[in-house]
Amino acid sequence: MNISDRNARPRLIIAGTGSGAGKTTVTLGLMRALAERGLNVQGFKCGPDYIDPTYHTAVTGRPSRNLDAWMTSPEYVKHTFEKASAGHDISIIEGVMGLYDGKDPLSNTGSTAEIALVTQTPVILVVDVRSMARSAAAIVLGFQQLEPELNIAGVIVNRCGSAGHYTIVKKAIEQMCGIPVVGWLKRDEDMSIPERHLGLVPAIERGELEPLFQRAADVLMEGTDLDLLLELAASAPPLNEEVEVSPATIARTDPANAESGPNYDSLSNSAINDNNRHVSYAVQPVIAVARDAAFNFYYPDNLELLEAAGARLHYFSPLAGEGIPTDVDSVYLGGGFPEEFAAEIAGNQGFLEGIRQAAQSNMPLFAECGGYMVLGETLTDREGVTFDMAGIIPAQVQMQKKRAALGYREASSVQDCFLLKKGEVLRGHEFHYSTMTYREEETIPYAYETKGLRGLKQEGYAAGNIVAGYTHVHLGSYPAAARRWVEHCLAYRQERYMQGL
Repeated sequence: MNISDRNARPRLIIAGTGSGAGKTTVTLGLMRALAERGLNVQGFKCGPDYIDPTYHTAVTGRPSRNLDAWMTSPEYVKHTFEKASAGHDISIIEGVMGLYDGKDPLSNTGSTAEIALVTQTPVILVVDVRSMARSAAAIVLGFQQLEPELNIAGVIVNRCGSAGHYTIVKKAIEQMCGIPVVGWLKRDEDMSIPERHLGLVPAIERGELEPLFQRAADVLMEGTDLDLLLELAASAPPLNEEVEVSPATIARTDPANAESGPNYDSLSNSAINDNNRHVSYAVQPVIAVARDAAFNFYYPDNLELLEAAGARLHYFSPLAGEGIPTDVDSVYLGGGFPEEFAAEIAGNQGFLEGIRQAAQSNMPLFAECGGYMVLGETLTDREGVTFDMAGIIPAQVQMQKKRAALGYREASSVQDCFLLKKGEVLRGHEFHYSTMTYREEETIPYAYETKGLRGLKQEGYAAGNIVAGYTHVHLGSYPAAARRWVEHCLAYRQERYMQGL
């Protein structure tokens, strides 16, 4: 594929008529099929999900990126897409839920359709055509008419009973809708994606889902015109000339947030004077980031915004027996599947003691979802086995068989902390199967008041320089929080220097 024009970014969005239509199978199959043709494929995911980008990364060999205009802003999404798609042969964006499903039932906000409009990307609609014939055309026609500005460029029909069934629905859709049916997938019950909460990321890292990825590609290639898909991808309009801009200038501004964040520039070349001795100290603070099969849910934007604010990231693996690295100024414990590795985490006393020492020394410590769970006193897995954790938060964590929470969150800070001033807001997402039960709930210093579909609730834990909670926040929703985090890291480093540590 010719990508000599740097603004010509061939791209497709794989959208579904609803959850379960087969868009993940089509996406993974298409990514693998294109990679086998020798193309450099860049993956993206509409919305806040962490699991599907992990699939994409495993198939393409390149980190997949989330595109979420509600958590950030349309301008931020466009900037992210332009930056991450540069230099790749084709970008494949996987949708979320149904094409028009999102934050608001009365608009495209938070939907795949919104991302398609923002990035001007042609849409391939995946339709489950079990037990239907000409009715499939009515479904596609309705999706076309709901948002006329959207470019639904083609259709892939899923779960066809036979080649004859495919021919029937193809003729009906192309007659009534005027767009090509690019291909079909036959019914294959062995190709279903496993349940999302059962430790999928560890399974991916062990290579256990590799046969599924290859099967998806084989089935897709059997009945799909890849050359036509590439033509549709190449029909996407050129992007505007990329302009170097700061993410801070294109992020969403919530009314509760201050107009400007902390002045990092004034800290970038700090020096202190100790007993009339002018002594410069290392000005680049270091944030230790836990990253392995137990801790792996990080928005790449969060890490990049911290680096842009001046931090150096030091990755370490608690599962490999590593503790908190020495000479760091903050710890970031992301989400993941700590319940799958509770025995290993409980057995790494160096790691747990390092977290306790970081908390006691007032080091900025940020933990979300899985990391938040590890800060509790105990973690009880789905088999009922209880393991001792860090014991920083006076609470017990219990895994549940049913999902405990799901949805977008506006997280308003209950108190001043190293991320936010009281009342300032970060946007994010909550998705977990565990519950955190505090010993004395009435005295807990909550981190956030979160707003979701079911109203307001107090959430998380904030004390000293600890900020933790179930909400996965996106720093792109308020980049000043990343700068403030780095500012507190610098203050912590300076305090250590003054104490001779």
